[in-house]
Amino acid sequence: MKTNIVLLLLFVFGFHPAESQTATYPFRNPSLSCEARAADLVSRLTLEEKIAQMLNKTPAINRLGIPPYDWWNECLHGVGRTEYKVTVYPQAIGMAAGWDVDAIRQMGDYTSEEGRAIYNTARAKKDYRIYHGLTYWTPNINIFRDPRWGRGQETYGEDPYLTAALGKNFVQGLQGDDKNYLKAAACAKHYAVHSGPESNRHTFNVSVSSYDLWDTYLPAFKELVDAKVAGVMCAYNAFEGQPCCGSDKLMLDILREDWGFAGYVTSDCGAIDNFYKTHKTHPNSASAAADAVYHGTDVDCGNQAYYGLKQAVADGIITEAQIDVSLRRLFLIRFRLGMFDPDGIMPYSKIDSTVLEAKPHKDLALKMSRQSLVLLKNNGILPLRGETLKKVAVLGPNINRPDVQLGNYNGFPSRIITPLDGIKEELGKNVRIVSDTVIGYYGKTPKSFASTIKKVKDADLIIYVGGISPRIEGEEMDVNVDGFYKGDRTSILLPQVQTDLMKALKATGKPVVFVMMTGSAIAIPWEAENVDAILNAWYGGEFAWKAIADVLFGNYNPSGHLPVTFYAGDSDLPDFEDYNMSNRTYKYFKGKTLYPFGFGLSYTNFNYQWVQEPQKNYCAGETVNAVLKVKNTGEKDGDEVAQVYIKYPKDGRLPVKELRYFERKSLQKGETAEIKVSIPVEDLAKWSDENGRTIVYPGTYSIFAGTHSENGEIIASFEIQ
Repeated sequence: MKTNIVLLLLFVFGFHPAESQTATYPFRNPSLSCEARAADLVSRLTLEEKIAQMLNKTPAINRLGIPPYDWWNECLHGVGRTEYKVTVYPQAIGMAAGWDVDAIRQMGDYTSEEGRAIYNTARAKKDYRIYHGLTYWTPNINIFRDPRWGRGQETYGEDPYLTAALGKNFVQGLQGDDKNYLKAAACAKHYAVHSGPESNRHTFNVSVSSYDLWDTYLPAFKELVDAKVAGVMCAYNAFEGQPCCGSDKLMLDILREDWGFAGYVTSDCGAIDNFYKTHKTHPNSASAAADAVYHGTDVDCGNQAYYGLKQAVADGIITEAQIDVSLRRLFLIRFRLGMFDPDGIMPYSKIDSTVLEAKPHKDLALKMSRQSLVLLKNNGILPLRGETLKKVAVLGPNINRPDVQLGNYNGFPSRIITPLDGIKEELGKNVRIVSDTVIGYYGKTPKSFASTIKKVKDADLIIYVGGISPRIEGEEMDVNVDGFYKGDRTSILLPQVQTDLMKALKATGKPVVFVMMTGSAIAIPWEAENVDAILNAWYGGEFAWKAIADVLFGNYNPSGHLPVTFYAGDSDLPDFEDYNMSNRTYKYFKGKTLYPFGFGLSYTNFNYQWVQEPQKNYCAGETVNAVLKVKNTGEKDGDEVAQVYIKYPKDGRLPVKELRYFERKSLQKGETAEIKVSIPVEDLAKWSDENGRTIVYPGTYSIFAGTHSENGEIIASFEIQ
């Protein structure tokens, strides 16, 4: 009778035949805690099986009914790198320009829904290949400290507060709110003090002051750990002489001990090999692997280094019990994802491929593409009136490149339309459109643009769609051309050939609108002075074409704000390899910006007033409370991102200013909204070498609010004792 009951349960709950032999093992019992189940499963593994489960691509353990699993998956802006057709949102830097925490949380939820559909579909086919799992190595919350870094497009910008707010909401959306199961597992990367250069990331050793470490490089990671992010990825570079994945300070002292992080850690791919191959801090794979595991790196994204653990155990460098700690963490994540539970009790097991590219997902992608667009200049030409146009020239290297708007670490939608097609669709058949790429992204300027000028001289309007491409800025790329090297940029100026073309177009006397697609800040001093309008479009996802057309022709009122500073030129930047934050980002830069952090124009205007100023004096433990109101004083409905900054006491170590609150509001023309601001005094603490910890510096502070970091429409002062 007992056998019949077990078989009936196997049938009802959908155990696979390979699992039936182990059905009575405690790790198969969903009523036990995930911790107990993980411990039971690990106790049944041989050393060789354990080691194999610590690589990103794990083999099956047939005797226990454990299928293969690959930990590596991506979902930077929608599920990435899969053969399934998925929704593609704007690149991360573009989503950051929307400053919309609710949208990014919803995007995380929709992304995990599509990811679950792919996982469930692939699992049913016994397809366990890479990019079909539920452990996503996203988000990238490194600080975009220097616009030359090619991977900065994957981040949420240069500000730790904005990065932390967006990253936290993405993680919570992706991982879901079920009390027992993770919908998907997020991973905060790359921990820590990592933002280029790409060319030497496998050998680079970073040393920064304790002040910069705690003020710039760690806050977003701390916020995501507090938000219960499932995983952390340690970086390629070394920190204070130790590879990040084997750093005493980063991995043991801060992550595991101070912050109490109990999730799993994966290396960046090949980073453990770097211990003994490029950093030369370890003699061989056995010592490197043992040290990485000792420091809490549970997964070796690689296919070589962790096999040295067998020799390390034999040599007494590490014990099998220490390895078990990592194994329990890894299987705990898989149990929390429901990978060993019957489908009947797992809430996400019924999600199928019908959710891929679902209408709500696509609607959100369009919304976020629109929100991402930042209007940098407008002399009044925008929005365009299509009915007044007879002939429009659409020129430039990005008019017809769908791969550009998809960014990197991307998936692929069923349908992708380019900016050229979007403009054509908006204008209709009654407007003659002349189109030509004319030039590439870089290269020598031709002797003459005469043939192009001849074709466009009688146009009513010239729309130039240029900028750069994720094919020349990105992760450790095989690129070495003028202005670009190994994925990074050697100059932040728009390539001269593009400026020269726009000069020739401007000389026709026709209005020129510049649509700039990019993953990073571009210095455009000539364009800022001379073209009629500039729309920064980032890599806007599958609906970039629609969003661009909607803003140009007034179907959508632009509302994006820069998550990075746009500097005027290369001379504004310190040495790329210098991680000291002095004169970097809006927080510490003392020069004149081209477009400041937080900047973004609208087709309407907003006015700020205090309703309640903060009190005049505060002590530790108190909260700075204030109320302001924002009014849409223009003639169009629009969205405003109210930004609240703190100015610190005059001290060479403290920021010039710092974002401490923001809120996105949709306001009809004439409408007013109240915004309540609460900033705990403790949140203003900064590192003190004298005290060996963060403290709140006494002195006179200011709080100001406005449309960007240099726009203090209203300001008030207060003292902290």
